[in-house]
This record gives sequence, C-alpha cells and structure tokens, in this order.
Amino acid sequence: MPAETATPSSTVPARAAWSAVIPRGHTLTITDLHGNQAVDFLVYDAKDTAVRYSAPDTLQAQGGIFLTTGSVLMSNEHTPLMTLTADAVGRHDTVGGACSKESNTLRYGHHTWTEHACVENFLAEGARWGLGKRDLVSNVNWYMNVPVEADGTLGIVDGLSAPGLSLSLRAEREVLVLVSNCPQVNNPCNGFDPTAVLMTVTGPET
Repeated sequence: MPAETATPSSTVPARAAWSAVIPRGHTLTITDLHGNQAVDFLVYDAKDTAVRYSAPDTLQAQGGIFLTTGSVLMSNEHTPLMTLTADAVGRHDTVGGACSKESNTLRYGHHTWTEHACVENFLAEGARWGLGKRDLVSNVNWYMNVPVEADGTLGIVDGLSAPGLSLSLRAEREVLVLVSNCPQVNNPCNGFDPTAVLMTVTGPET
C-alpha cells in the first residue's frame, strides 16, 4: 500500500476518482461545489483493509438507513471508522449502491454500456492500494437522495444539496478513503450534469 496521506485540499473533477489515507483524529470535509452531486464513498482501516465499511453494521448502529450529524460509519467488525461531525444537508443514502456498466445496461438500456460508472472508478482507484473487485462493498452515497416509497421501493430523485454545502467526517483510526465523484447521467442523482467536489483534510482540534 502506498505510504501517502491526503493533501490539505483537492478538487475532484466531475466523474473522477480520489483516494487518500486520513490520519486518526483528522477530519475530511467534502464540499458540493455546484450542488446536486452524488459522491460515492468507501472507507477501510488503512493498516488492515480487510476491516472495511459495513452497511449492515452501520444501519444497525444508527437504527435507520439515512446518515446525518452524529452518525458513525461502522466496520465489519462493528467498530467505528469515521464519525459524521457536521452535515449541512441533513440526509445521505446508504442503500442505493454504486452505478456500474452492468446496472446501467439493465436499468437504462444497452446503449449506456460504454458510459463510465462508479464501480469502474472504485476498481481503478482501489488498485493503487492493492484492492480488487472482492474488496468492493455496499457504499455510502453522500448527497444522494434515495427515499423509500410507501410500497417499499426505492426512488432516485433530485438531491437535497446546494452549491457550497458540505459534510465533515472525523477519522476514528487511520483510514483509507476511496471516492467516486459519480458520473451517472441517466437519473437525477447528479442533476443529469456531474460536477466537481472539494476534499479538504484538517488536523485534530487542539
């Protein structure tokens, strides 16, 4: 695994991937620069990537499917990885998953097969850290609005974010973060127009 940590601030272009090691106690702030941009997110223990984000453990610990201030991202060992310490949006998705070429084809037609997707971003960026397809798990979708309808189905609708809104995550141990700045253009999760986001890493409060 590369021995590198996050730079203080990085703009992630539309459709691009990003990754970094966040030291324990440091905070990662994600800013939606233009509004209505979904950010697919995975987190691993940087020293042992077999310990990674677990959606079932996180949902059980939170008692619900949406994340906001105070929510803790739990590992598959039911231990905390990161805590959502600030949230200007109020609700984020844990069940919608990451788009892929396969799911795009199934949902939107074979003509979408060549379109870039979040799974491809995760695979390419994860390979830099020795991660492969088996290391991909159900992810968090920051800013994505996936309401549960009365009949139990999931919707993907316009996001709740706006230009300049942000969220902050404190690392509870040294963690590896993978991000796909979602390239999806076939549903409203990015307002049909993917845009850039900003990643900012700050040290622990003194």
